[in-house]
Amino acid sequence: MNITPDWHKAIPVKERLIFALDVPDLEQARRLISTLGDAVAFYKLGLEFFLSGHYFALAAELKDQGKRIFADLKLFDIPPTVGRAVAQLARHEVDFLTVHGNDSMLQAAVDNSGNTGILAVTALTSLDRGDLDDLGFACDVEALVLSRAKRALALGCAGVISSGLEAAALRREVDHALTVICPGIRPVDNIDEQKRTLSAAEAFAAGADYIVVGRPIRDAADPKAAAMGLQEEIAKAVGEKVIDER
Repeated sequence: MNITPDWHKAIPVKERLIFALDVPDLEQARRLISTLGDAVAFYKLGLEFFLSGHYFALAAELKDQGKRIFADLKLFDIPPTVGRAVAQLARHEVDFLTVHGNDSMLQAAVDNSGNTGILAVTALTSLDRGDLDDLGFACDVEALVLSRAKRALALGCAGVISSGLEAAALRREVDHALTVICPGIRPVDNIDEQKRTLSAAEAFAAGADYIVVGRPIRDAADPKAAAMGLQEEIAKAVGEKVIDER
């Protein structure tokens, strides 16, 4: 199924796959980047690698290689602290940064973001209805995601992080300028902690602009082949052609 033209953004097809570089040290990160080569053009650097002490050095290396960078740090603090932290990160020219806070935190992030796109976290893909009950949210997951997405766009955020299960509702209910990035992409038989998952093709058919994939690539016997397989699945879903540069 091809992406519906009225919300199809002009994104190079190979950049629609964001690989989650969730490893603990620089050596493993560099080894994976070398292995993946041209199969991956966009990398997510998260909290685990942030604590390695090599976050900004690797970000600079990736930029020098022409790669795009998504800083998945899920900032959550008082608005002035969030604003100052975003201003610091924006100096490193990352493409996207996640913020997991309320409206005032998001506004502080947007006001200090420079050329970095701020992404609001809606509801983590590891949370289901029971988890939201435990957290005290008196609404269903879709209503929560829609509410946060509408507020985020009004505040100037570039987009949201959302399960593919809510992507179709976002496309129906929210301005198509919103960028939708979907983690939790898994094969049909999923056995890890991710509870609200879809396949890559399903996520793009529902309305994703990008997908984030980690373990299905990182832990594959042949990570580059796994990444290229996903690239072909994405290209078919969005009606574009991937040039295999292996």
